[in-house]
Amino acid sequence: MMLSRCVSSFLCRIKSAPVPLCCRMQYSQHLQGDTPAPFRPETSMAKTMMDIGTRRIFSEEHDLFRQNVRRFFKEEVVPYHTEWEKAGEVSREVWEKAGLQGLLGIYTPAEHGGVGGDLLSAAIVWEEQMYCNCSGPGFSLHSEIVMPYISHYGSQAQIERFLPQMAAGKCIGAIAMSEPGAGSDLQGVKTYARRDGTDWILNGNKVFITNGWMSDLVIVVAVTNREAKSAAHGLSLFLVESGTKGFAKGRKLDKIGLKAQDTAELFFEDVRLPADAVLGETNKGFYYLMNELPQERLIIAAMALASCEFMFEETRNYVTQRKAFGKTIADLQVGI
Repeated sequence: MMLSRCVSSFLCRIKSAPVPLCCRMQYSQHLQGDTPAPFRPETSMAKTMMDIGTRRIFSEEHDLFRQNVRRFFKEEVVPYHTEWEKAGEVSREVWEKAGLQGLLGIYTPAEHGGVGGDLLSAAIVWEEQMYCNCSGPGFSLHSEIVMPYISHYGSQAQIERFLPQMAAGKCIGAIAMSEPGAGSDLQGVKTYARRDGTDWILNGNKVFITNGWMSDLVIVVAVTNREAKSAAHGLSLFLVESGTKGFAKGRKLDKIGLKAQDTAELFFEDVRLPADAVLGETNKGFYYLMNELPQERLIIAAMALASCEFMFEETRNYVTQRKAFGKTIADLQVGI
């Protein structure tokens, strides 16, 4: 029931999100008037699934943004992705270049240091990354998962300290939920933070953390009240910076896919955190997670669909070009 309410609330945010983008994106304004909007074919009517100018949910301004995003991935990501797959991580340089192009923190309000665009603009970045078959850069998790937690629940000091740097690609964000014994079941988290005066002492470990190896800032989910009536009432979120004493990054995990994505283990041993490292209110972490997770699920679904569209177009190109027995493979298809 709680998740259902969160999804409904999230969908309302999508519908009411502002369309104008930050001026640094350098796009012409879409003029509003009595002239009917130009016809925009749906994907099924387009020449390819990746055509620009399709789908009624997007505007001409979105199309201009998509052109810039597509160019960025073609020039700054595709040529280096094979090299990054061997290294198990992307370069920091590409993060800063993405920040300069206004591709990070798109959905974060401008007054918080973000771009101040709408969610559809953020979705364009998700799609274009999959359209070039480059899964390495963890831009979506950084921008549309980690940054919103700070924007929605952070103090003014936390917002001012972290979000502008994150939008610039100079501070890479991650969120540490999963543990060896707690994946989808967040109530099974064992990482524990206890009070020590005004400070907190954090102990535990996390696994399968996207952006974990390169992260400069990690949102850590930890138990802060073991006596709570249910585990959900005793979770809190902490902002832990790379380099903090007792915070160690394990090996980059060798995965079947997503080779260029720096997925890592994280370890916390007597990590002393000040009171202002708590994100939001103590023991409210589970509610924050339930409020934000629908957007994470949407990102995964949108990127998965875009990846399927890319694979379909690659397959179509192959069967219409590959020849056998004097014909293309497509022409050899047997009708039933």
